[in-house]
Amino acid sequence: MKNLVIVESPAKAKTIEKFLGKDFSVLSSYGHIRDLQKHGFSIDVDDDFKPIYEIPDDKKELVKKLKKAAKEADTVWLASDEDREGEAIAWHLAEVLDLDPSTTKRIVFHEITKPAILDAIEHPRTIDIDRVNAQQARRVLDRIVGFELSPVLWKKIKPSLSAGRVQSVAVRLICERENEIAEFCPEPFFRLTGIFSLPSHSQSFKAELSRRLPNSEESRSFLEICKNASFRVSDVTVKPTKRSPFPPYTTSTLQQDASRKLGFSVNQTMMIAQKLYEDGKITYMRTDSTNLSDMALRDISEEIKSSLGEKFLKIRRYHTNSKGAQEAHEAIRPTYISSRSIEGSPQEKRLYELIWKRAVSSQMADAEIEKTNVEITVTGSSDTFKAEGEVVTFEGFLKVWKTENARDREFVELPPINTGDALEAEEITATQRFSQAPARYSEASLVKKMEDLGIGRPSTYAPTISTIQARDYVKRGEKEGVKRDYSILSLKNGVISEDILSENTGSEKGKLVPTDVGMIVNKFLTEYFPDILDYNFTARVEEKFDDIAEGKLGWQNEISDFYGNFHPNIEEINSLRMERKVGERLLGNHPENGKPVYVKIGRFGPVVQIGDAADEEKPLFASLRGDQSVTSITLDEALKLFELPRTVGEFEDKPIVAAIGKFGPYIKHGSMFVSIPKDLSPQGITIEEAENLIKAKREEEANRLIKSFSEMPGLEVLNGRYGAYLAYKPEGARKAVNYRIPKTTDASSLTFEEAKKLMESQNATAARKSSAKSSTKAAAKTTAKKAKK
Repeated sequence: MKNLVIVESPAKAKTIEKFLGKDFSVLSSYGHIRDLQKHGFSIDVDDDFKPIYEIPDDKKELVKKLKKAAKEADTVWLASDEDREGEAIAWHLAEVLDLDPSTTKRIVFHEITKPAILDAIEHPRTIDIDRVNAQQARRVLDRIVGFELSPVLWKKIKPSLSAGRVQSVAVRLICERENEIAEFCPEPFFRLTGIFSLPSHSQSFKAELSRRLPNSEESRSFLEICKNASFRVSDVTVKPTKRSPFPPYTTSTLQQDASRKLGFSVNQTMMIAQKLYEDGKITYMRTDSTNLSDMALRDISEEIKSSLGEKFLKIRRYHTNSKGAQEAHEAIRPTYISSRSIEGSPQEKRLYELIWKRAVSSQMADAEIEKTNVEITVTGSSDTFKAEGEVVTFEGFLKVWKTENARDREFVELPPINTGDALEAEEITATQRFSQAPARYSEASLVKKMEDLGIGRPSTYAPTISTIQARDYVKRGEKEGVKRDYSILSLKNGVISEDILSENTGSEKGKLVPTDVGMIVNKFLTEYFPDILDYNFTARVEEKFDDIAEGKLGWQNEISDFYGNFHPNIEEINSLRMERKVGERLLGNHPENGKPVYVKIGRFGPVVQIGDAADEEKPLFASLRGDQSVTSITLDEALKLFELPRTVGEFEDKPIVAAIGKFGPYIKHGSMFVSIPKDLSPQGITIEEAENLIKAKREEEANRLIKSFSEMPGLEVLNGRYGAYLAYKPEGARKAVNYRIPKTTDASSLTFEEAKKLMESQNATAARKSSAKSSTKAAAKTTAKKAKK
């Protein structure tokens, strides 16, 4: 084999292989082939914070295959993505495959097209170690924060919590917004609008009073004046204005628009964009640049001139203002501008159409608009009505970028109006409105806020938002809101009428809402680790990563400075004695037995506890319902949660009992225990829902056992949530030991000998990791002592 090209994904490999001749073989690394050890600190503090990498078990066979292919090839080309993560993947490949990073050919491309791939082959470079170091610095810093801070949360709040450098700041943003909403008090006011027309013209138009009125009394008084008033145009101003197109998409703006216009989540947008990129339909989708290449500008120019004409063309070169933007990269655009549509799933087609419209319209002429402002006087009052109208005199970029929502507003045309014209008021309405609380973040608006603050980078927005939801710090709101009455006063045909209508307010649907755990963790971290949660600190860290990538800073020095301040702070907070867990609240005493009643974050979520652990009788626990919060639940509401166990009904002549235990809510049917999922509660579960849970559990257990081994009783191959695995429970043991079965292995045909080898291999790996963890802890303690001296 003459040439071996290694890319990140198999889909990308297939596309690239079509463009290269028979002298090239294209293989995939399936992302990273090496990473920090999964268990343990994996950073040698004494050796200049050297990362301790390992090849995961599921990548070992792949690495063997790649090593063999690399040895057989005359030339190896590393073609992972062009961002820092991709550069690090190329470096790890070079290290593991015994390639020389200073001479190994590294190729990058913004798009997967034949000209781009061939051009990359013509212009290879070497691995950029500065960019690799920037990625290593991010990885090491995030491991330090997560590994050292998470145990503090376990000790002070509850087990299994985790903290992350960027994710904790994202949670802070959402929690602070929730606090702002809770403290907000809506102020009522009245907005007055009139429908006016010229006696000589059938077209009516809307105008709004130039000020808001504070209450119903003043609004009614104004309508009384309008009963006998005459209305006249006192001023008409007409002036030409222009609207310019938006720049081509960056990762952030694509995520925001796909959410607003298509209803996609941030993660969904990135998955679809990745597919479009790997299929060669769009350029690289992780970018913070609005720049377009000369070739792209030429292709877009030809498309606009041929389909719309020269007057619609205006070449524009955009520059990115966001921190750390890399102008050498391109904005997201179609690879072939002449392709207005593509084959693919409905979601792929819609996202591609959005990217095409944005890229093409960005190089189009301004829309020319004639804007008219009209002022209307009211006899007997100093107040005036104002109307606005807009007429598009030249569509420009709007020919392609059609108006679709509030941001791309509709244009309202006024009838021909002159100063001095008398008007007729068909109807004047005073509608009660309320000042708006700050809006909860959607995924898209959170991305925008993070970008504005310089927190994270294009590659980290989607994973951060997914992580904070997966870890139950934040959830997508489901509450429809609450009903609120509002008043409408109308003047029509000389009669004033009043109607009381209702509307929904405070809806959380689709918005990001902090959970109780998220609020409590955020409060604790903000109080005790203010630097980690500081927006400016997080942004400065990102800027330092950028400087490391440009070779301006040494990454170990930066990590050392951070660790020298962070580690002593961890030890100090860890040693603080707290009477109760963070977030725990005393609600009062039980009316019958006088025992204290607490609400707190338990191991499996928010719970109410009656009694203390030191009491002779064990404390009683009850989980909060989904609509309850540790911050607002009352003593009476808490006590009602203990109206359990309750008999739900009978199934197969046996009672079904709902209750709450140590591991959360459950139902019991005979000897079977089934957990009640989060969307149901033990107080409200119906007999039909309980029966379905029991049937599902039976089916799961029937399909769970794949095979057992007579040679070793207690050893079984089982079906699990994440695939097949080995479980070994010797006689008398309380708990089984689980072993992972590689995805490439057929679990049903696994022999006893193969099972034994898997167990021995994984036992040996676990022993090595345990030893390394002990060594790392000892090294960290030594370093901490040195730092104190």
